[in-house]
Amino acid sequence: MLLLALALALPLSAAGTPSENNPATVSEHNRRLVSDAFERWSAGQDGFFTQVPDPEVVWTIAGSGPSAGRFEGRDAFEQRAVRPFIACLSAPVRPVSHQVWADGDHVIVHWHGQATAVDGLPYRNDYAWIMRMQHGRAVDVVAFLDLVPYDAVLKRLGPDCTRGLPEPADRPRRL
Repeated sequence: MLLLALALALPLSAAGTPSENNPATVSEHNRRLVSDAFERWSAGQDGFFTQVPDPEVVWTIAGSGPSAGRFEGRDAFEQRAVRPFIACLSAPVRPVSHQVWADGDHVIVHWHGQATAVDGLPYRNDYAWIMRMQHGRAVDVVAFLDLVPYDAVLKRLGPDCTRGLPEPADRPRRL
């Protein structure tokens, strides 16, 4: 009887997703999904970019540097932004600290990442990602970071690291 009462009190649908009638549970569900993915990433596990962003995500790197732009689809984002940068690193960037906030379908992550470039120099940056979630996946992401150190790694290490950057027409206009 107690189990039945608990089951009826849970605001989850039969599919295990939060009830859309309760914004607090939607917020907590989305916050937990992203926070758990960041915990795994911080621990050195791969998979953040296959687990959180939807395959059709629209990912925007805000700013006006050569790496800023809009990427339609997870594959385009990975091919044109993630892989060229990772090619310049001895290991992928790893979050060393993060905070996650959620309000309904929106999740904000502020995180500090670090890595070492293939030339042995450190890479450090602070990021803020604003994600709009649907069905447990990020469908729209705006990423804020200091593009100066990011682009410096790409520029310093040459053309093998800069292949795949967005063309100027793909970059968002500065406001």
